[in-house]
Amino acid sequence: MRAIQVSQFGGPEVLHLVDLPDPQPGPEQVVVRIHAVGVNPVDTYIRSGAYGQRPLPYTPGTDAAGEILRIGSEIQDWKPGDRCYLTGSQTGTYAEQALCHSYQVQPLPEKITYQQGAALYVPYSTAYRALFQRGNARPGQWLLIHGASGGVGLAATQWARATGLQIIATAGTDEGLRQVLDQGAHRALNHRSADYRQQVADLTEGKGPDLILEMLANVNLQHDLDMVAKYGTIVIIGNRGNLDFNPRGAMSKDASIHGMSLFNTPPELMEQIQAALLAGLEQGFLNPIVGREFPLEEACAAHTAILQPGAMGKIVLIP
Repeated sequence: MRAIQVSQFGGPEVLHLVDLPDPQPGPEQVVVRIHAVGVNPVDTYIRSGAYGQRPLPYTPGTDAAGEILRIGSEIQDWKPGDRCYLTGSQTGTYAEQALCHSYQVQPLPEKITYQQGAALYVPYSTAYRALFQRGNARPGQWLLIHGASGGVGLAATQWARATGLQIIATAGTDEGLRQVLDQGAHRALNHRSADYRQQVADLTEGKGPDLILEMLANVNLQHDLDMVAKYGTIVIIGNRGNLDFNPRGAMSKDASIHGMSLFNTPPELMEQIQAALLAGLEQGFLNPIVGREFPLEEACAAHTAILQPGAMGKIVLIP
């Protein structure tokens, strides 16, 4: 099978297309024929060596969707041809096939395309965990989502609208602003505008957001502390560097700052997330948005694109 392999940490140029043996399942494993692969910012951090140290060589990727190709001798709940999306794998997803434990595959509803299925696990699970398990979001609260036109931001917008929050979403382009409004944001602000923080204050009548989802903490965290409501919460989802900030903002407002990594989620909480995700897909209030598609061999270009400003939905690879 064709797969992307990383043999040394570095820039996007270390992503190489190689031929690897087809994986074979153990008794409680399945092999999935991958039809679409989700690309996430964390993939680029791991590839660069800045986020943990993976044994080399490795095939990147966590998100994907496809169909069951081969099953182990003890598998009863799956059969070849079943549609699924992945919540991880044993061999990486930037490939034509992936070896998975049975608990790493979830059913993909017929109305959801494979490309949409590749946009499910990391963005929607991250958004759910940030909103409800770390941020304790409640109906009626003011929510500010920074960078809401990206994969996690759009997922958070859909979750929040279905839950009854008042959503202020930011994006950096006119197209992004239109998209977040289409997906349920009540107000959309351009975070490139010098006065967007004053606009947040005006919309919340001077109170500030009760909850802020932060995708780029090294740029925005001090501003978040200035904006957040008294007793409010900031959940840090993304960060790409260091910053100097004054913690007195958290002290004066009794505000909470929570970090999160999806990969720290306890198994029982992950089960809750996937159950909620499937319900949202079946009921129709979750609708993954795919931005750009690249062929598998252009993984390097996809890694470059995902870190550029103006993200619009999920970037996927097609094997």
